[in-house]
Amino acid sequence: MPTTRSIWYRRSNLPQHAAVPLLIRPRLTDYHGIHAAQVDLDFAIPFLDEDIPLYLDPFMLWRSPSQQDHGLHIGLINAFNHLGVLAAQGKEAQAIETLIIASECDEVGLGTSLTRKGKRIGADKAREIIDLFKVIPRYQQSGFRHFEEIQLFIEGISKDRISDIGCNFLKSFLIDFTIEQCQKLSVPTQDCTVEHVYDARLGMFKREVGVPLPVNPENGSPIIFVPKRWLRFAPWISYDEYFEKHCPQDEISHKPEELTRVKVLNYNRQNYGVIDQYIQLKERTADDCAHDPLFSQIPITSAKRVFAEIKKLPTGKTNGADVKYEKLVGRLLPSLFYPSLDFAQEQARTDDGVSIRDLIFYNTRSTPLLQELMDDYGSRQITFEMKNVAAIERTHIDQINRYLTDELGKFGVFVTRKPLKRAEFQRTVNLWGGQRKAVITLTDADLERMVEVFDSKQRAPLDILNMKYREFQRACP
Repeated sequence: MPTTRSIWYRRSNLPQHAAVPLLIRPRLTDYHGIHAAQVDLDFAIPFLDEDIPLYLDPFMLWRSPSQQDHGLHIGLINAFNHLGVLAAQGKEAQAIETLIIASECDEVGLGTSLTRKGKRIGADKAREIIDLFKVIPRYQQSGFRHFEEIQLFIEGISKDRISDIGCNFLKSFLIDFTIEQCQKLSVPTQDCTVEHVYDARLGMFKREVGVPLPVNPENGSPIIFVPKRWLRFAPWISYDEYFEKHCPQDEISHKPEELTRVKVLNYNRQNYGVIDQYIQLKERTADDCAHDPLFSQIPITSAKRVFAEIKKLPTGKTNGADVKYEKLVGRLLPSLFYPSLDFAQEQARTDDGVSIRDLIFYNTRSTPLLQELMDDYGSRQITFEMKNVAAIERTHIDQINRYLTDELGKFGVFVTRKPLKRAEFQRTVNLWGGQRKAVITLTDADLERMVEVFDSKQRAPLDILNMKYREFQRACP
């Protein structure tokens, strides 16, 4: 069965709006029955039980052609530099408290947490950061140009911390953006109390009440969207990249084994000119900085190579052929179906002691076929069960039959090596006749055609799935 974390049940005391009793890796839009592919939306669709594995990169606002983004970046930097002003005025305690609050932003759900909850930095770490305004003349005189530079001086400041600080200082805009997107898509909202919304006029965080935001149906906490155009897997200004390509490592230590991160950070504090050159280089090459998508298709050449490896595999489990098959199909299908189907995750389950691996896709209902699968089979998500067997047998059909329920939807796909034998195909037809469940099969030949279509770009690989479904329909009574 799916893991506990990947199963999410709607609580009975929540509004009755297009509820989804059970989803794998649930997203906010799917929960509300909103038909939208990730590629068509301006924001990253939040998951309900885990973070989105991307981060807000403040540099994306700086390099944006949008005047609005430029203005927001100026406001963001002014908010951060105000911490230095407070410290210079003898209000260091206030600066530290403000920075601690800014260091975690649960409402946006960015990062790698499996609970959408993070931890703030402590007072000592905040004081270290505030001290940069005192110990580095450039920051003392002019403040930061890009506050993400702090990771080049302070141990333990990573991309998620940079992202959260940015989100908190931009939260007021993000709230407005979320409300606008919810109105556009008809995402249900409810009046929420939002903690720690930065007020630039006061230079401090405050609480806002009665803010119409979507909420996590599991715990009622408000959810805030982040524009996709600001998201990256790693910030453009990055300690790791600096250390690898720009840091004068030999100057810091002649012995590689003694070149620690702490030594590098100390060196940076005493040699700001090196950091300044790095930042200027990053600004000069800003045209190369682009946002990262949540999902990237593999290139055509890679798709062909993956399919060639699939064809070479024997059926069965010899030398781990079944695991290799599942791994290769799992790499191929998400790219072939994108963006018509958003990939949710690979799932392991057990039925009668048999280990089964599925690929789960969100049904975006973006094509007539996908809408039909939703209307006729209730398939909010679509399951592809991978079988590296010489022949699909009765037990396999019984297993997928038990898995296709009202909650999951009654449409499933076998991904296997050869067409079903007549008797097993008839069982799938009988399944449709008796229970209105549809089980179709994608074989090696179908995958080959899908890769050819992917290569030609004349049609969508999803058309092959549509063709197989129509063949199945014609065989049904």
